[in-house]
Amino acid sequence: MSGQYDVLIVGAGIAGSALAHALSTITSQSRASPLRVALLERSLAEPDRIVGELLQPAGVAALQKLGLESCLEGIDAIPEHGYCVVQSGQIVHIPYPDGRQGRSFHHGRFVMALREHAKRAPGVDVVEATVNELIECQHTKRVLGVRATRPNSTGRESFLADLVIIADGCFSNFRNAVLGKALRDSSTRSHFCGVILKDTQLPMPQHGTVGLVQGHGPVLLYQISEHDTRMLVAVKHPVPHDLKGHILRDVVPQLPASLHVAIHEALDRDRIRRMPNSFLPAVEQGGKYTKQGAILLGDAWNMRHPLTGGGMTVALHDVVILSKLLANVDFRNWDQMSNLLSNWYWSRKPLASTINILSFALYDLFGADGEHLAVLQKGCFKYFECGGECVRGPVSLLAGISPSPSLLAYHFFAVAFYSIWVMFFHPRPVVNESDSDKPLMVSPQLWEYPGLAVRGVKVLWTAFVVFGPPLWSEIRWW
Repeated sequence: MSGQYDVLIVGAGIAGSALAHALSTITSQSRASPLRVALLERSLAEPDRIVGELLQPAGVAALQKLGLESCLEGIDAIPEHGYCVVQSGQIVHIPYPDGRQGRSFHHGRFVMALREHAKRAPGVDVVEATVNELIECQHTKRVLGVRATRPNSTGRESFLADLVIIADGCFSNFRNAVLGKALRDSSTRSHFCGVILKDTQLPMPQHGTVGLVQGHGPVLLYQISEHDTRMLVAVKHPVPHDLKGHILRDVVPQLPASLHVAIHEALDRDRIRRMPNSFLPAVEQGGKYTKQGAILLGDAWNMRHPLTGGGMTVALHDVVILSKLLANVDFRNWDQMSNLLSNWYWSRKPLASTINILSFALYDLFGADGEHLAVLQKGCFKYFECGGECVRGPVSLLAGISPSPSLLAYHFFAVAFYSIWVMFFHPRPVVNESDSDKPLMVSPQLWEYPGLAVRGVKVLWTAFVVFGPPLWSEIRWW
């Protein structure tokens, strides 16, 4: 028996480490002494992941609220000022509004910085141990703690607490046990395949680069240290058997020529690492279907497509809200805790829903798997070229600055209608009989309008099909 704690946190990743530090600062009239917190992690070695390397401006703001902004110092983090989208040699600039900045970095270095802050926090014990099972009361089934095994030990230790927080990531071992009947299965539609490019100049320095690849998923590139640039290639499920050949043959030729040599060298030097892109809508916790005494946090509870780089922003925002709510509640009183969890769920909803819906809507648009999605993709690119609010609005949603599902719906369907307008009135390439290598740009003729009108209806319907399912997965719990 390793003693009694107020809170046990399983998983010392982004959310778990940040919450341990935040709980150490809690003071209230109802508590005579600081909280005792145990942060349990299977391995305290530096993690090595290919996602979780871009923090949006709203995530930086959440770090500042938690007093953890110094975690971005000393890890060779790169300021990010926005995005540039590349398609067929054309580039559109999408800056963050009002001088806001994000940060990109090696995921493991950022996690280690968060863990160091947790270790120094008063009342926090950081323990390297593998959590094997939850300890439950035989009669009430309330979670009382966990059993865990330390390295080089065969015996299991019991850690008890008034509240157990599960933050063990996307491959959570305890998600099913905590949520029970309320659980909805996660779905995986694609993978990110990643390598690191060395000493590479991006089209716009200190901007994330989104390469739109015709017929395939998008490509993300962003600098994560002075010499390293992450490249992530979205590959639809199932992953091709010859993944390297697919990237070299189908993807690289559509990216800027200045990147080709670095990509070839990276593919020859490193193995291609893969990460499933999963979607897990959040459900309200604390009800009759979830176990008393335990709650889920981070990717163990809610996942979205990593295309928008919004996962860490949502997790840190969740920690900001949850840590404040936990300041004046009795963890042993589950009626109070249920009310707290309901307040937390609804307080986080605007930001989390906006980023969740946006991540999958953008993936479908940028992947453009079909002729009608291709029309929407072209319209989206042209919409960004309009500048002004056509850029400021969408990037504010992406950055987490404007957490508003209604604003997201407005811009998404503005893109849809603009895509139809582009289809009617913008020149399109046609075969040049005199020079097949240089297609002619010709505007649609009047006699083509009836067919285009029918196609426009199909494009609009496709927009509803793309936007509807992730929207429904969020609003069904409103």
